[in-house]
Amino acid sequence: MNPRMPSETAPQTRVWMAFPPGGYTLGETEADADEARTTWSAVAHAVLEFEPVTMVVDPADEQVARRYLSGDVEIIHAPLDDAWMRDIGPTFVHTDDGELGAVDWVFNGWGQQDWATWDNDQRIGRFVAEQAGATRIDSPITNEGGGIHVDGLGTVLVTDTVQLDPMRNPGATRADIEAELARTIGATHAVWLPRGLSRDSQRYGTRGHVDIVATIPSPGVLLVHDQRDPAHPDHAVMQEVVAALEDTTDADGRLWDIRRMPAPQVLTDDEGPVDYSYLNHLVVNDGVIACSFNDPHDDEAVALLRECYPGRRVVTVDARPIFARGGGVHCITQHQPA
Repeated sequence: MNPRMPSETAPQTRVWMAFPPGGYTLGETEADADEARTTWSAVAHAVLEFEPVTMVVDPADEQVARRYLSGDVEIIHAPLDDAWMRDIGPTFVHTDDGELGAVDWVFNGWGQQDWATWDNDQRIGRFVAEQAGATRIDSPITNEGGGIHVDGLGTVLVTDTVQLDPMRNPGATRADIEAELARTIGATHAVWLPRGLSRDSQRYGTRGHVDIVATIPSPGVLLVHDQRDPAHPDHAVMQEVVAALEDTTDADGRLWDIRRMPAPQVLTDDEGPVDYSYLNHLVVNDGVIACSFNDPHDDEAVALLRECYPGRRVVTVDARPIFARGGGVHCITQHQPA
């Protein structure tokens, strides 16, 4: 079978999402719920400018979902705990005979977090794989789509704090994880980051997802989060991360061309230091769905995305309501390669 996960810049068939059900993501008030539903829907409609969207909706939310979503969004039904499709959905791959495969990782609420529930979400990988008509590839490791990033040529970015998390994969070694990533997504060369951002390492975080820290927009190019203000703890975190990356290479042995994406100027919210990141964007056919924050650095970020993804139109969505709930545009979407 020899599956391989293509680059996120490869042609796509559609994007999968999940509509926020009741619970943590939806919030405590009707205004909170409206904000979440409106923002998730805004991302879906932005993607629709480029390719189809399929939204998994909890059966209890059929009527409310249709009030927020246009008729162009395909709706299918399955019970949900939450709405982070990058993490609960499968990771799509190509097999060596050209077929679509889908890696069904173990999902356990980002390392058995005490605030999370996953009885339903642990079944979404299998469900989406079946709906997509993909050959399911079961994996015994606990992993999430936000915890890996590939160049499609054998390189994968991972973090010690996610894949080696004792609440995810107790006793696992780097060699164990690398062997499984080679088997399931064709990643023959792992680049290990020491950790993720500060906020993401706290109670309501993922313990270090890579998709707000670094991404590979093209072979040999590494786009990294750049917190320029020493008052923010991620200034020191990213110095550590970049230092760890500077001597690494991609699967072809190239030293990285490291480019720095500014963090927004805003440093805090009511909960403390933010982990706002422009790296949490979604690449789609001929476009990029980017996070905006009503911030002075929004324009610089868009310009850098246009430079890194030439020929693609950059569309922004205000991602502050998503980050307030624990993620960004990339976190709530899962692309299906053509």
